[in-house]
Amino acid sequence: MTSEGFLEGRRLQLARGVLLQCIMGGYPPARFYGSDDGDLALVADPAQIHRLPWSDEPRAMAICDADELSGGSSSLSTRGQLKAVIARYAAHGLAPVVATELEFFVFAPNTDPTQLFRPPVGLDGRREDGQSAFSVSSNNGLRPFFSEVYKCMAALGLPRDTFMHEMGVSQFEINLLHGDPLLLADQTFLFKHLLKEVALKHGLNVVCMAKPLAHTPGSSMHIHQSIVEIGSGKNVFTDSNGEPTSMFRHFIGGLQAGLADFTALFAPNVNSYQRLCHPYASPNNACWSHDNRAAGLRIPASSPVARRVENRLPGADANPYLAIAASLAAGLHGIEQELEPSAAIQGEFAVPDNLALPCTLHAALERLKRSQLARELFGSEFIEGYIASKTMELTSFFDEITPWERRVLAAQA
Repeated sequence: MTSEGFLEGRRLQLARGVLLQCIMGGYPPARFYGSDDGDLALVADPAQIHRLPWSDEPRAMAICDADELSGGSSSLSTRGQLKAVIARYAAHGLAPVVATELEFFVFAPNTDPTQLFRPPVGLDGRREDGQSAFSVSSNNGLRPFFSEVYKCMAALGLPRDTFMHEMGVSQFEINLLHGDPLLLADQTFLFKHLLKEVALKHGLNVVCMAKPLAHTPGSSMHIHQSIVEIGSGKNVFTDSNGEPTSMFRHFIGGLQAGLADFTALFAPNVNSYQRLCHPYASPNNACWSHDNRAAGLRIPASSPVARRVENRLPGADANPYLAIAASLAAGLHGIEQELEPSAAIQGEFAVPDNLALPCTLHAALERLKRSQLARELFGSEFIEGYIASKTMELTSFFDEITPWERRVLAAQA
């Protein structure tokens, strides 16, 4: 809307069904979002109104809550779902603290989707060949792009911890500083949007697919989680002697109880399972371990005051609001029910059947469909609407015949 309209407080309304729009642009049947498909009010968060530094003409973005016209957050809003989870922690006198690690690829423009993604041509006239992981000079060919990314992050108030070249060809990772879960979800969303926009200005293509290249590590969005007491700020995962607490165990137990049911929330696309089924430190399991990257739940090496649980399941394609909400909701469920985790694993290990997770979108949606826990934590309207939208996407995928099928199967008798 115009800046005048925004400053006058003019209300912006949106059809409820838009919150269930699938990635191809269609919608599930209206019964999943209210048969009348009435309006929601988009209410700007005053702390999340940003002048867009990459725009040549003055423009601003306001992150909004989607509220019912009758009052209260819409159950279909993923930002609203996260706020509800945070409120449930607050009712216990607790506040979760999270940090996200987001991986992404920087490619040359890809105008033909039948062709593979390729890294851009660097200042030396060459394309990266995959030998630059963790190199101090690996992004020299992209220096103008990253320089503007850093400037735009500063202008948007996005503090960054570390930035590095990851294991994939032209793949990078940013670690955002830990803080309030809603703030981190907003920052992760803004950063992904920023990447896309700045890349376009530089003739580049940033891709946040979970697995854009075969035989190459995929892109994750690991979520680091701890819990502090409201008021004291004490990390409740560590006792006065520096040892893990029962609340720490129960949080892990809750994650183990919920990860299989919630896999479709962490891995929302067909491509998500390419990353999980061909893991390069992308474990598709609910095992937990001290500093073992093969476990879906990793306890990073840290001081007792910084004890935290890293959820390594979500991909870079996950909705940050929903992924953080699902992870924290599962952990709180474990605390409330005093669930005990399995024994920690170390070294090389075989995943027990009860800790294996769905390895296709179809299996993950079927698991979510049967989950009473998901309905208790997120409400039936949200879960059923989410499944309906994702089922449309899965059906659209199966409507196409892939190059592999034509190449391998066409010659079969």
